[in-house]
This record gives sequence, structure tokens and C-alpha cells, in this order.
Amino acid sequence: MSKTKHKTPPPTAEEIARLSEVTEKAIHSFRGDFGELESAIGMYALGRHVGWKVLYIIHSKKTIRKYEEILGIAVREEFLEVGPDAYRSVGYQLLEKVSNFWKAISGGQSIPNRRIVN
Repeated sequence: MSKTKHKTPPPTAEEIARLSEVTEKAIHSFRGDFGELESAIGMYALGRHVGWKVLYIIHSKKTIRKYEEILGIAVREEFLEVGPDAYRSVGYQLLEKVSNFWKAISGGQSIPNRRIVN
């Protein structure tokens, strides 16, 4: 296990309540493949730590839209642009050096190791 100190503070009571609200609603209303539901909930849990930019690095726009629909949220409204643990994303570290985030995300630029966490 890494000895790196994480920068994300413990969740507030409001954040815990929101996580419960979003996940419970999604679980009770979802119809389809459990794997998709599980992945959407995992994305939601991770979003607080890394922010929506890292989520867009990890997932395609299509996948983000699918997970937003499952969860009943919009990631750009739900999370910070850059979360306190975004620095751990190799893809985010590389994208900090480019001038056009959306062009890179849309396939205009290759992002090697975009899913790797340091």
C-alpha cells in the first residue's frame, strides 16, 4: 500500500448524504446490466476525489453520458473540475501540458497511460 498522503478530506455529512441519495435512487430505479450500474456508482465515488476532468480522461464521452443517465446526475455539476487527488492521474498530469483539454479528450491527441493512478 502506498504511503502517499491523500489530499481528499474526509467526506462531510452532506457529501455522505448525497452519495447515499444518488446511489440508492440509481440502485432502485436501474434496469439492465448490473456491471453498468456498478461502474456508474464507482465513477460517482471516484469523482469526489479526482474531479470531472479526470473522469473524462478515464471514460469516453459516451460512457460518461451513460453513467450520468444511470445516476441521474451531470458530472460537471456534481464534481469539482479538478479534485484534490487529480494529481495522481497520469493522464491528468499529461493533459496539464496541453492547451486544449476538449480536443485531447475528443481524440485529437493521444493520452498514454490515461487510466493509471500514481
